[in-house]
Amino acid sequence: MAAKTFPSNPSWANPTEQAVWERLVEQAPDSWTVIANLVLSPSPHRPGRAQRRATDREYEVDLLVLMPELGVVVLEVKGGSVFVDDRGRWRQGVGLREHGIDPVQQAMDGKYEAREYVERDPRWARPRVRWTHAVVFPDTVVSPDFSMPDCPRERVHDRGDMPDLAGRLATLARTTDCDLPVPTADDCDEIVRILHGRNLPLRDVVAAAAAREDAIERLTIEQMMILRATRLIPRMEIRGGAGSGKTVLALAQAKDLTRGADDRPAQRVALLCYSLGLASMFTRRLSGEKRQHRPAFVGSFEEFARYLGVERFGGREDADFWETELPQRMSELAAQLPEGKKFDAFVVDEGQDFADSWWTPILRSLRDEENGGLYVYSDENQRVFPRFGRPPVQLVPLVLDHNLRNTKQIADAFSPLTPMRMHARGGDGPDVHFVPAEPARAIGVADEAVEILLEEGWDPEHVALITTGKRHPVQAERQENDGQDGYWASFWDGDDVFYGHVLGCKGLERKAVVLCINDTNPERAKERLYVGLSRATDRLIVVGDPAYIRNVGGDAVARKLGIPV
Repeated sequence: MAAKTFPSNPSWANPTEQAVWERLVEQAPDSWTVIANLVLSPSPHRPGRAQRRATDREYEVDLLVLMPELGVVVLEVKGGSVFVDDRGRWRQGVGLREHGIDPVQQAMDGKYEAREYVERDPRWARPRVRWTHAVVFPDTVVSPDFSMPDCPRERVHDRGDMPDLAGRLATLARTTDCDLPVPTADDCDEIVRILHGRNLPLRDVVAAAAAREDAIERLTIEQMMILRATRLIPRMEIRGGAGSGKTVLALAQAKDLTRGADDRPAQRVALLCYSLGLASMFTRRLSGEKRQHRPAFVGSFEEFARYLGVERFGGREDADFWETELPQRMSELAAQLPEGKKFDAFVVDEGQDFADSWWTPILRSLRDEENGGLYVYSDENQRVFPRFGRPPVQLVPLVLDHNLRNTKQIADAFSPLTPMRMHARGGDGPDVHFVPAEPARAIGVADEAVEILLEEGWDPEHVALITTGKRHPVQAERQENDGQDGYWASFWDGDDVFYGHVLGCKGLERKAVVLCINDTNPERAKERLYVGLSRATDRLIVVGDPAYIRNVGGDAVARKLGIPV
């Protein structure tokens, strides 16, 4: 049980507000929504506004709580020592730090400003619903018989009230302004959309995503200079975290080697990976290139086996076939390849997916097995399959430590999972949003999150829903009806939301992603989480069980996602 939050990972002016937010989110049911640090420009139509100074430009609502079938509560939070002096004035602090405050007026002003902001919006074509306000003093003890004309005891929540803060707010909302209707769940959703400008300002995010693409292209060109600086090194392992541009560089290097760039002779090159989706991307990207820029072979390891002459394959779950029988047969066939069908160099993307035994047929397919080119792009933290392997030859390591692809917010969310320190250069974007859901309900909740993205203005073809456990029914249906080739074609050609699994999406991306964490298997769970969090370039919504995510990703990831630890 935990409330939804906006934003998912707020910035806090002080630890007191954060502590109250965490306590409330943990206590509240998942039907509630808690909005933090809401800043509002004052309405010129409020009574008494003309008497206020021109410098009073904004109001900040510490916490706004939306409770379907109960009401809306605006909270003002004050930490430290809070008391009322003998003249009836609110004071905060001790000794020289003591100063006057007016928390009740702040809460009331915030309530009126937020309510009027919502009701002025053209999307709010509804009657006024129940709004109220309260103050929270989490460090102070307030007498049970406390009362002031503008603030009865039930509007004050002190240190002793914290264990049941959500219950007290529910009671307050239930008994306040009873002549007004309670907000429905739809009313609360509409208030969230209005206060966060989903249908208007967030369209600017979509435009910003397009602008970021141009910046990423420039940064990627900078990365490509690395290839030129290392052009005389025939065997390398290029290591980099998610978003570092490995796949783009692998593709560029395969093209450069093929056409003979930088005074090097043209080579016969194979561009190889494990994922069918990634292989499909390589094939499509190269289909429009001039013939002299297209590698001699482009495809998955399975397709490479067919190139060598393998005709019969075992089932996907037959580890003995894939890691022993198949590579042995491939090695035999590679040794028999005519010179014209062998290669001068292999470029392997997502090399951490390859088993030890797979490298032997690759090396035997080189014209010069001892000195032929081998360029392996890898990220050990994306080793999501239960097999381990490294090339049995010496490779010069090269590290890519700049994240170019993801916004800083997304890169920050998965940064605790990266094996190295990465420098985020992808620009700013919207906060990562977390929606709590049990594994059994996660897909349904994720579907709702997709609707949120579409409402924000994202085009369907820029949106993906990626699961970590059981496949989404739409994915299963497309794969059954269209086969693997047709399914992956929809990733590129379709104008609809893409539904995929984290195991098949390595090396691929979408501008806006809903990551549905619906697995309960701890094996390689951390790696699946890492891959999933890094598939979105601009907008990320994470759906899953808070306890499971905290257990898999640790407290650091939980904090990044706004999950109480």
